[in-house]
Amino acid sequence: MPTRIIATLLAIAATITAACLSIQSGMQRGGLPVERALWVAVGVVLVISAHLLPALCRPLGWRFRAVGALIWIGCVAATCYGHAVFFITSARHAGEIRAASIPVVTPQGRDLAAIARDRADAIARLARANARRCAEPCPSLTAERTALAAKLEAIDVEHAEAARDRAAQDRAAIDRAAAQSDPVTGPLSAFGWSAGRADLFASLAFALVLEAVACFAWLLALRPAAVTRAAETPAHQGSNAVTVTPVAAVTQPSHDQKPAVTAPPEPLTVPDDVARILDAIAAGDVRPTVTEIRKYLGCSQTRAAIVRRSVEAATALKETMHANPHTGVHC
Repeated sequence: MPTRIIATLLAIAATITAACLSIQSGMQRGGLPVERALWVAVGVVLVISAHLLPALCRPLGWRFRAVGALIWIGCVAATCYGHAVFFITSARHAGEIRAASIPVVTPQGRDLAAIARDRADAIARLARANARRCAEPCPSLTAERTALAAKLEAIDVEHAEAARDRAAQDRAAIDRAAAQSDPVTGPLSAFGWSAGRADLFASLAFALVLEAVACFAWLLALRPAAVTRAAETPAHQGSNAVTVTPVAAVTQPSHDQKPAVTAPPEPLTVPDDVARILDAIAAGDVRPTVTEIRKYLGCSQTRAAIVRRSVEAATALKETMHANPHTGVHC
């Protein structure tokens, strides 16, 4: 499968994914149906602009590129913000679902405060019973002391059970809090990051990577293809259907000899970048230097040098054809 087709499929998939994220983000941020529709429209426009502006501005001059770069930065920032809203909201929903799966511990008896009051009352009554003295054996006092001691033991058992229930409730609350946090960004709190800051950073990173993949894929999918052009001569101006091919110069023949004309060479193959530079030089927008060519095309130094050599070759061939009076024009 050609590289251009693969890049196109990847670009379409990335743009559709980003558009779906913007649609869901707009649905989450809007309240009324009209507000949601407008949020969705704004998000989709920003996504398409952020993905296609680099590829659309590439053939233009540096002024258009500068303006397009500023607009593109704003579109990417707004799109990443919308994607981050979706990522954070979806992570919160996932945490709520995980927390709901943890069973809720409900206390079976009284709370610790009521048990503590009864225990204090039982201790006070037992202390008063122990402080009383009888001259003769007093079975009623002994029975009261025994009953109060048994009641105190029962209260202690109830207190222990209530304490276990409270500990189970605390553990369940801790488990629910841990389940609500993201399993990846949650451990970042050990490095001093809060959970909200870690979630925001991770969401922006995901959004930025998605936007970078989409922009680069569209650059590959919409890159200009190399074209073949014939070397232009003044004879080209008469008709668009005439292909001018240069022929080699011949010596002046005698009257009884036919001029020997060499076979015409193949038409000159000029890449699209070379054709653009030739048009720009003819219009006076660019000088034929490596620096000017690199700035105009936005390419590397090596590519600019190759284009400059091709431009020089095409210019030299054109000058040779102008200087040669014997030129064959083939229709």
